[in-house]
Amino acid sequence: MIQRPNTLLLADAGPLITLAYAGALDLLFKPGWQVKLVDMVLHEVTRNQTPTSQAIKSWASQHQLEILPTKTFEHYKQALSAGTLSRKSNLGELAIQETMNTLAISSQNSTGVFLFEDHKIARASFLLPDNCRKVSTRAFLLFLERQEWIKSAAEIERQAVLKGRQFSELKFPP
Repeated sequence: MIQRPNTLLLADAGPLITLAYAGALDLLFKPGWQVKLVDMVLHEVTRNQTPTSQAIKSWASQHQLEILPTKTFEHYKQALSAGTLSRKSNLGELAIQETMNTLAISSQNSTGVFLFEDHKIARASFLLPDNCRKVSTRAFLLFLERQEWIKSAAEIERQAVLKGRQFSELKFPP
């Protein structure tokens, strides 16, 4: 395993759900990077009872993952309690963006890796600071395969699909 303590992996909801379906959340630790969760993302994947919510919650607790606080989540909680919540979509991505921006202006010499799954994020105008990277779940699994940390990226995806995960479909222009 390559130890790179100055690299921080932040997973969006999609990769957490996919890896939970595959029973493979621990793959996030394979590169030896710090793994932390953003408060809004953790809330998104655990607020409702789903096939993966308890697995993700237990995994985060078992590994005592640091939960990074964001203003996005604070605003969400305040708006929810006041009954003024006007939007629920993309709040996890906004909270990760906020965390990446904080990382960019901090004095630490760190690299942030934003792990995403939704193909819309790949095309979205998502400001990525110079010290941050955007990586899809598939690309991350292929990276692990190339490093020989897993036998097959396709097998991990297959396990998730067999257990009920549906990936967003990538559409290529004709």
